[in-house]
Amino acid sequence: MISGNVFKISLLASIVVLGSQQAQAASIYGPQLEGFSYPYPLQHINFTSQSQEVQMGYMDIPAEKAGPSETVVLLHGKNFCAATWDSTIGALHAAGYRVIAPDQIGFCSSSKPANYQYTFQQLADNTHELLKHLGVKKATIIGHSTGGMLATRYALMYPADTANLVLVNPIGLEDWKAQGVPYRTVDQWFDRELKLSAASVKAYEQKTYYDGRWKPEYDKWVDMLAGLNAGPGHRLVAWNSALIYDMIFTQPVVYEFPKLQVPTLLMIGQADTTAIGSDSAPAEVKAKIGNYPELGRAAKGAIPGAELIEFPGLGHAPQMEEPAEFNHALIGWMAK
Repeated sequence: MISGNVFKISLLASIVVLGSQQAQAASIYGPQLEGFSYPYPLQHINFTSQSQEVQMGYMDIPAEKAGPSETVVLLHGKNFCAATWDSTIGALHAAGYRVIAPDQIGFCSSSKPANYQYTFQQLADNTHELLKHLGVKKATIIGHSTGGMLATRYALMYPADTANLVLVNPIGLEDWKAQGVPYRTVDQWFDRELKLSAASVKAYEQKTYYDGRWKPEYDKWVDMLAGLNAGPGHRLVAWNSALIYDMIFTQPVVYEFPKLQVPTLLMIGQADTTAIGSDSAPAEVKAKIGNYPELGRAAKGAIPGAELIEFPGLGHAPQMEEPAEFNHALIGWMAK
C-alpha cells in the first residue's frame, strides 16, 4: 500500500514536471489536440477497433472547381499532423482534387488508447474503413515521413483501391535495426517521450529535418507537438508515441518495395538525414544511415516503374520548406 505522504510527494513531483513542460510550450492543447486550429473543418468518425471505441479526426475538402474528379489522401508523419499538409491541401483543392487528410489513431486529433497494438496494417485498415465511410473507392495515396511507411503498406494491402502512390521523404527506406541501431524498449521510448519539450522538438527538427535552417513558419508546428505533449493528456500522449516508435522501428517495409503494383513517385529532399534511433547508434552506424540521396535512388530501383523527383538542398519536409516548388512538381506528375 502506498502511504499518503509518498502519494503526495509523487503527485507534487508530477505537477512540477508538467508545470515545467507547460512553461516550455507556447500553448497547451487537449489530448486530442483540442484548442489547436486546423486549416479546414475538422470532422471525426467513431468506430470500434481492438475491442474499444476510438475516434479518428480528418479533414475532407471537396474540389474547388471541376477537374480530375479524383481523390487524394494525405498521410502525415510521426512528428506531424494532418494540419501540416495545409499548403498541399490548398494546391490540390485548387487544381480540382478532393482531398482527405486523416489523423491516425494515436496522433493529433484522434484517440490515444491506453492499450493498442500498433501495426501499419491496422492503421491502413483504419484508413481504408474511413474512405469506405466517405464513399471513396479509389484514391491517390500520398505519405510523408512515417506516413510513407503507412502509404506503402496501404498500397500493398489495397492495390486495386490505390490509383497512385507518392512517398515524400518517407522513413523506412532502410531497416535501422539490421544496420546496427540498438533496440529501445517501449518503456525506454516512453521515458524519452516524457521529456519532450518545445526546445527539444525544435533542436531535433532544425538539425535533422532542415539541415540547420529555420523559418518562423515552422514554429507553429513545434507549438502543435509540444503543446499536445504538455497538455492534460501528457502521459497518454507519450505512451502512444512510444508504442508508435516501436512499430516504426520493428516493422520495416523496405523489403516489400518490389511487390508494389501501383504507379509510384518518390519525392526526396536531398538534405534530409532522418533515421530512427540514430541518436543512440554507434558512430560507425550513424555515419551510414539516413543518407537520403542514396536511399531515394535505391528505392526507385527497387519499386517497379517508380519515378524520382529530387529537391537539392531541401530536407525532410519539402512540402513545408518550399511549398510552391513541391506542389508544382506533385501536381505536374499527377496530371500526366
